[in-house]
Amino acid sequence: MRGNRSRPAKPRDASQLAVSAVAYAFIGAFALLCFIPFWLVYIGSFTAESQIVQGFRMFPTAFSLDAYRFLFEGSQVYRSGFVSVFITVAGTMAAVLMTAMFAYVAAHPKVKYRHALSFYIYFTMLFPPGLVGYYLLISNWLGLRDSLLALLLPLLFSAFNSFLMTSYFRTLPFELNEAATVDGAHELYVFFRIIWPVSMPVIATIALFYALSYWNDWFNALMFIDDSHRHPLQMMLRRIISNSQNLDYLNTSANIPVSATGVQLSTVVVTIGPMIFLYPWLQRYFIKGMTIGAVKG
Repeated sequence: MRGNRSRPAKPRDASQLAVSAVAYAFIGAFALLCFIPFWLVYIGSFTAESQIVQGFRMFPTAFSLDAYRFLFEGSQVYRSGFVSVFITVAGTMAAVLMTAMFAYVAAHPKVKYRHALSFYIYFTMLFPPGLVGYYLLISNWLGLRDSLLALLLPLLFSAFNSFLMTSYFRTLPFELNEAATVDGAHELYVFFRIIWPVSMPVIATIALFYALSYWNDWFNALMFIDDSHRHPLQMMLRRIISNSQNLDYLNTSANIPVSATGVQLSTVVVTIGPMIFLYPWLQRYFIKGMTIGAVKG
């Protein structure tokens, strides 16, 4: 009967539980502080104009869709949305493909100049180009002003993403390449039919990084795009926030009484919405892609 008696909790176990409770409480409080601004922006976009001018509230009572109606009655949001979606999709696909191909070459043990290529990319991280040279290259030498290529090319390759993918490729057994080569497969077949399918975690992670970079980019549009028809959503948001009276920029003919703050909040929700829905879809790949290859045992 003595063996069935429950043993009292050890002090060490109690201290571990206390530390875990404090850690979870701190993380929960920090997450709440991060969530509150998003909630205020989201709920404020559905608040009537009469209540917005009185200040933000956690749970407003006056519900209204006037800000969204005013925003979507105009043509600018559709043009900017198309530009952002096109740049994000096309740029992410091209950037992931280019980064993966470079990382495969840099990680291949039989490539003679792989270390020189890696140093060349690393050198760009140590000594980035200046803003003046960057502007002259894109605008004058390449002649890409007011072109969508000015939004695509500058973000097409990231040194950090290439090193992350190279580290992942180095963890893959080289026997996969050798077995396929013995069977007569060339390098392109090995890369696309063998290496690419088993590298989906890191590919999804890099794709998320590039998608965020393209979707949130407004600086290149500010420097190189003068035509409002080619402005992405982030540039549209900046124009509205920088000048709260510049609502004519939306090209809307709707006679809806809205405040500039309501239009700004609704525009913020529209611009961040697609990226929020993208995270859960890539979450299962994200953690694995970030951690695998980081420690090589």
